[in-house]
Amino acid sequence: MTYCLGLCLEEGLVFASDSRTNAGVDYVTTYSKMHVFRPAPDRLFVILSAGNLATTQEVMNHIQRDVDYPDGSPNLATARYLFEAAEYIGRVSVQVQREHSAALSSSGVNGETTLLIGGQISGQPHGLMLVYPQGNYITASPETPYLQIGESKYGKPSLDRIVSPQLTLEEGARLALVSLESTARSNITVGPPFEVSIYKRDELTLAHRCTFENDNPYMAQVRDTWNDGIRNAFHALPHLAWEQHGTASCTTGNDTQQQQMQQQPIQQQQQLIT
Repeated sequence: MTYCLGLCLEEGLVFASDSRTNAGVDYVTTYSKMHVFRPAPDRLFVILSAGNLATTQEVMNHIQRDVDYPDGSPNLATARYLFEAAEYIGRVSVQVQREHSAALSSSGVNGETTLLIGGQISGQPHGLMLVYPQGNYITASPETPYLQIGESKYGKPSLDRIVSPQLTLEEGARLALVSLESTARSNITVGPPFEVSIYKRDELTLAHRCTFENDNPYMAQVRDTWNDGIRNAFHALPHLAWEQHGTASCTTGNDTQQQQMQQQPIQQQQQLIT
């Protein structure tokens, strides 16, 4: 299992991924799931991957080969729009999965891979897309400025509470680390090293790409600060009514309606509810 996410912000893009590909009592392997392509000076693409490792590596090899040895077919160097790049990557992914599907299925192995692609082509806006194993894709939007692949559920709550297109790239990077750390805390199949990269709009090169081991001092500070903040927020929650009044029961805003319902004949209760 893995966890990758991308943020599409007004200032640019943030990419983040874990590096764990297998976990067990005595066996853990790590591979980078962040792949950077700059096939021409006027474009930059970052691809994050989740799924079958062999499929992913073969897809990346095909993408690089098509750039190195063009044959007139579409590739990352010829795409005019980001969605054309996503369509091309989807076709390569489907082709690779198709080639091995029979053998993998007979062995009970899932050969699917899911990809995030983000970047920019000069003259076009930056963007972020999720490419499904079937080759189709969806695009991040101002209403949904982040996309996730892999083990996404544990890292989603912090994103839903904080993310917005107006976040700075620095804020987005910190939020991505929190989302990664929250996922790793709840699922052993996701773990460091964590990779985070930042793309600033219109620069066509990565501003930063960092790797954080579990014992990295900054990562430890982020983890401790976030955990302490959650604990403090919990202890600052308002007390329940029985704690405030010292009674065994409490009233709610619906008590008046409930009392009215108890006094009404059964046939009138439905009308009172509506």
